[in-house]
Parts: sequence; C-alpha cells; structure tokens
Amino acid sequence: MPKALARAAALAALVCSPFAGAGSPALAADYPAKPITLIIGFAPGGPSDVMARILTRKMEEILKQPFVIENRAGAGGSIAGAAVARAAPDGYTVLLATGSLLAINVSLYKNLGYDPEKDFEPITLVGTQTNVLYVHPSFPPQTLGELITYAQANPGKLSFGSGGNGTPAHLAGELLKIEAKIDITHVPFRGTGPALQAVIGAHVPIAFNPPPPLLPHIQSGAIRPLAITTLKRTAALPSVPTIAELGFPGFEATTWHGIVAPAGTPKEVVATLNRAAVAALNDPDVRKALVDLGVDVVTDTPEDFRAYIKSEIPKWAAIVKASGAKVD
Repeated sequence: MPKALARAAALAALVCSPFAGAGSPALAADYPAKPITLIIGFAPGGPSDVMARILTRKMEEILKQPFVIENRAGAGGSIAGAAVARAAPDGYTVLLATGSLLAINVSLYKNLGYDPEKDFEPITLVGTQTNVLYVHPSFPPQTLGELITYAQANPGKLSFGSGGNGTPAHLAGELLKIEAKIDITHVPFRGTGPALQAVIGAHVPIAFNPPPPLLPHIQSGAIRPLAITTLKRTAALPSVPTIAELGFPGFEATTWHGIVAPAGTPKEVVATLNRAAVAALNDPDVRKALVDLGVDVVTDTPEDFRAYIKSEIPKWAAIVKASGAKVD
C-alpha cells in the first residue's frame, strides 16, 4: 500500500475509534454539547441539594445546557463519590462534594471506593458553612467560657449532639474537647433535624450543627447560640462570636462544599466549568440565596482547590484519630 494511502487509512481508523478524542481539544472546544449531570451524596431537600439547585440554575444560563441533579445518598457521601470517580472523564458527570466526602471519610472508612486526591479534578470551592455551638435556653452557662468551666467541673456528665458520627459537626465537638481539655460525650443523631429537636426538647443540652435549620429557632429563642466554628464570623449570624476569637486561635471546623470532576477530565473542560461556577457564585442573586442558607461563598482556582483538599485530609485525620470515630 502506498505510504499516502496507509497514512489515510490510519487516520480514518483513528477517527472511527470509540476512544478517539476522549480529551481532544476539538471536543473540549465544543463543550458542553449536551446536559450535565451533577451528583450529590445526600437526599433531596437537604442543604447540598438546595445549594446545587440554586447554583446550577445560573450555570445553565451561562453554559446554555441543562443540569440534571442526581441524588445518591449514603455513607457520608461516599456512594456518590465512588460513582463520579468511575464516571467518564468528559465533563458531563460532576460532583457537588463536601468536606466529609473529600477530606474526612478517608479516615473513617476502610473501603472508601475512591481516592480523594487521585480520582478527581477539582473545579472550585463553592462555600463554607460554619457549625453553630448552641444550647437549650435553660442551660446555665451563658458563654463558651462558662460552658468550658461547667464541663471541667462536671467531667463526663455533659453530652453534645450532632447529625451523626464523623460529620463535621461531630468533629467540631471533638476538636473543642481536645482544645479546651474537657470531657463531654457525643450523642449521634440521624441528621441535623433530630439533633436540633433533641436540644429544643431539652433531651441533650448542647449540639453542633450548620445554620440553615437553626436560624428560625434562634430567632424564636427556642435555642441559644454560644459560638461558631469558622475563623471569621458568618453573615448568617453576625453577632455570634467564633470559637477562635474566644480564646482558641486557629480553631476551625467547617462544613465546606466544592465541585469536582473525574480524574482525567480535559483541562479545557475543567476551565470552562470553573469559569461558569465562579461567574454563577458572583451573581448577586445567587450569592444572596446562598448567604440566606448560611453559606459563606468562596471561589478559587482548580489548583488552589486541590491544595486545599490536600491540606484538609491530615487535619481531619488527626481529629478522627483523637476521637476514635471510625465507622468501619
């Protein structure tokens, strides 16, 4: 066969191959050409689900393609994480991940099903949610300092609730135990709602939870906030001090959210998703809706997000080890 014909045949075979162009510039330039599936590791109606729908409505306008929200709840988000890690790296399946999924679960589960550093392409942080340390109104201590003094005088007699073992809210309490040198017992509940109701009903005196479901009960006086776990005060509760400013510099135990894609997704596609997400998060209406959910909006580059994930894993590993909070 003449060389020219051989080259043409080889080129035709390459073009017809089902593996051709998986990450090619031509395909990346056309992205997105069809709907994008955003997988969430939690049930419909929860904070992640509401956040996803607020964000993707604006991203649809920017990218001119619809987003399909798919909820795959279970194992602290790990079922969703494993599904996206195995998905085709073409930008049409992405994950709204949490700090639990990308930084905590690797220390909690023996068989996670994915590597949070190797199996994803970070796109951007979306935002952080503080955890609120709150109490029943009848609880004697009026401040964090008084709570610590009370706990030190009554070791092992106080309990604190959270939405479940290994959640950021649970580990916020464990971190406080370490930093303040107090002995309080964790009581896990099946979600934020049951933990909140336990405090309202005075069955548990203290709990840590993210703000959204707490806000109306704080306003009504059914619960009383003492402090929050971010380094800076949150717009959702601007009058509530941080634990860091109350004598524990550097104290931080946040619930954070970010978008990732499967490892190997073309850089051009990652860049397109980053630009769309950042533009959506900077939209005033989107930002206000997220702030009303208790989210402090954060955006960054894929490289910065990768570095952030890497820094969070050992931090939470140390807290999980100290707390003994293994799941399996």
